[in-house]
Amino acid sequence: MRRLTGHDEGEINRILSREDEILPSSGFAVSVMDAVRREAAAPPPIPFPWKRALPGLVVGGFVLALVFVTAVVAIAQLIRASTSAHFSMSSPSVLTPVFGLGLQRNLEIAASWTVLALLLAFVSVKLSMRLASHRA
Repeated sequence: MRRLTGHDEGEINRILSREDEILPSSGFAVSVMDAVRREAAAPPPIPFPWKRALPGLVVGGFVLALVFVTAVVAIAQLIRASTSAHFSMSSPSVLTPVFGLGLQRNLEIAASWTVLALLLAFVSVKLSMRLASHRA
C-alpha cells in the first residue's frame, strides 16, 4: 500500500470539502410523489377471516388427534398380539383371529373410515359452495 503524503491529504480534503449541490433529475421528485400518492390511495389488505376458518381448524385438529390415537392403539394391539403369539404354544389358534376374522374386522373398520372421510368431504364442499354463493 502506498502512504499518503501531505499533498495527497490536502487534495482529498479539498475534494471532500466541496459542497456541490446534488440536484435530482427533472422528473424524479414528481415520480416519487406520484408513487407516494398511489400507495396512500391503495385500499388496506384484506384481513384473513379467522372467525370462519377457526371451526375448520379445530375440527381438523380433532380429526388429526383422533387418527393419531387410533394409530397408536392399533400399533399397541399389534405388539400385544405378536408378543402373545410368541409366548403361546399353539400359534395357529392365536393367528386365526388375526388373519381369519381379524381381516374381516379390519375391512369393516377401513370401510367405516372411508365412509366417514367421504361424508366429511361432501359436507365441507357443500358448506364452502353455500358460503361462496352468498358472497356472489
